[in-house]
Amino acid sequence: MNKKPEVELTEGSEYKITSLGSRESLFETEGTFKGFVSIGMDETGLLIQLNYKHGDMEGKMRIIPLHVLLAIDVLEAKPNQKKDDNKEMSHYVG
Repeated sequence: MNKKPEVELTEGSEYKITSLGSRESLFETEGTFKGFVSIGMDETGLLIQLNYKHGDMEGKMRIIPLHVLLAIDVLEAKPNQKKDDNKEMSHYVG
């Protein structure tokens, strides 16, 4: 059985995010994913650097709380560049 590659949000990837704006509107954000951020004690959000489609806001950072996310479109996926911190050393150093 072939294992499908896991999909994950990776830093440097380009996404178009649809989220709740208000009761009667949706909010679209397009840009580069920079990571996850804590908002207060119990909330997490996506940190997105806005692209040219946001006009004067290009280059600015936007935090989108996870609880308002509706859809994430992957525009350009980058491979995960983070090293696995849980790997053990390959040999003993004493």
